[in-house]
Amino acid sequence: MDFSVDGLIFLMAAMLIIGVVATKFSSRLGMPSLVLFLMAGMLLSEFIYFENTEFVQLVGILALIVILFEGGTQTQWQSIRPVIGPSASLATLGVLITSGIVGVAAVVILDLSWLEGLLLGAIVGSTDAAAVFSVLGTKNIKERLTSTLEAESGTNDPMAVFLTIMFIELIQFPDTSVFSLFGGFVMQMSIGLVAGLILGRITAVVINKINLDASGLYPVLALSFAIFTYAGTTFINGSGLLAVYVMAVMVGNHDLTYRHSILRFNEGFAWMMQIVMFILLGLLVFPNQLLDVIWQGILLSLILMIIARPVGVFLSMIGMKYSVKEKVFISWAGLKGAVPIVLATYPIVAGIENALLIFNTVFFVVLTSALIQGGTLSWLGNKLGLSGEEVAPSPYSLELVSLGKTESEMVELTIPKDSAVAGYQLVDITLPKHTLITAIIRNQKILTPTGNTRIKEGDTLYVLTRKKTRDLVKVRFYQKRIPPVKPEQELEKSDSGT
Repeated sequence: MDFSVDGLIFLMAAMLIIGVVATKFSSRLGMPSLVLFLMAGMLLSEFIYFENTEFVQLVGILALIVILFEGGTQTQWQSIRPVIGPSASLATLGVLITSGIVGVAAVVILDLSWLEGLLLGAIVGSTDAAAVFSVLGTKNIKERLTSTLEAESGTNDPMAVFLTIMFIELIQFPDTSVFSLFGGFVMQMSIGLVAGLILGRITAVVINKINLDASGLYPVLALSFAIFTYAGTTFINGSGLLAVYVMAVMVGNHDLTYRHSILRFNEGFAWMMQIVMFILLGLLVFPNQLLDVIWQGILLSLILMIIARPVGVFLSMIGMKYSVKEKVFISWAGLKGAVPIVLATYPIVAGIENALLIFNTVFFVVLTSALIQGGTLSWLGNKLGLSGEEVAPSPYSLELVSLGKTESEMVELTIPKDSAVAGYQLVDITLPKHTLITAIIRNQKILTPTGNTRIKEGDTLYVLTRKKTRDLVKVRFYQKRIPPVKPEQELEKSDSGT
């Protein structure tokens, strides 16, 4: 079916509306929303003929940049720092083992060559963060587990991309040296890590120092830096996806001006990109084509879920302090999503002989993995005793919205334990000039502050102050209380002085 410009605009609007409505059903059904997005695309493929794989690949890469950037900015460094080792092992050795087992199975089941089978295994080797956490929702799974999965899914994409490109190159150029390719991979990861750290720091400094005419430009600036990070790192032969995630973690853990505007914009834009990407990917597949690989796809999915992923998890986490139940949960949380289907377009673009068979099989594996694992992940967490009470996010957020240049800024502060101002009345706290505490959040309730209001640990304060004094305000509220000196310590000081 051919479309005019107006027809394409109508199609895009319909895709977004369908996608947004689908998220409501996905939360009720307890499955990743990507499943419904893909099904919507498959349904549209019965009426629309679409085969522009290069365009879908471009949209997919842009979507991955946005999704990784959004996920990285929401990642708390203090949460993932203790699990960097296990996450890195899962993202490299775990992906390698998982890909190898699935690759061998693909050779036997689909009658592919060894390189083609390993290519298929590489494509489905990575875990999708968006799928995992859309299923977990507000479930209070142990922080160490969620942090491990979050860090793994944010850093395992480069390994899957490398393996996919490596096997495509080996198929096209059999004389290529595998050792030189692995050397290139180490170089790509190193460049990506360094580039992400440097550009993340630069992004945070620029956002805080620049004085834009409108607050709505700050989220655009942040996202532009994310896209630049990917493009610039890729240009110097580094891992662009790794650089974006590292850069996003750096930015998200900095104290940013217009922080809430940036995070909310990223969240909405990431959802939009997911909807567009998955529906476009669904358009590439016709349901009758999936019927041709249905039993092979089911068998490969079972091998991936029950054998390959668990073996990869348990072997890559040997010697690490995780219980068997935790490893089982991590194994089952290896949902497949955006990256495998986007990577499945690479063989098509490269002109690999069995590219269409590989794409349809990968599509089926992702669909069944999301349905089966996604639909039972929360249930498994409860059964293994790894989840607690549901935790609702704070419904409060306040930020100074400026339509023009301003010297003032709304700062959000949470009073830490042992804060020097905890227990003091506001009238007794010395603050810089032109500083006003506008609201206090305590026990999910908004308090109107007065001079007699007493600050407590855990309070969230919204402070209106000048941009040049924001750091002074933070030092005042974050400063730790000096512990009192015990009498015996005073005596020791007196003795040492004599």
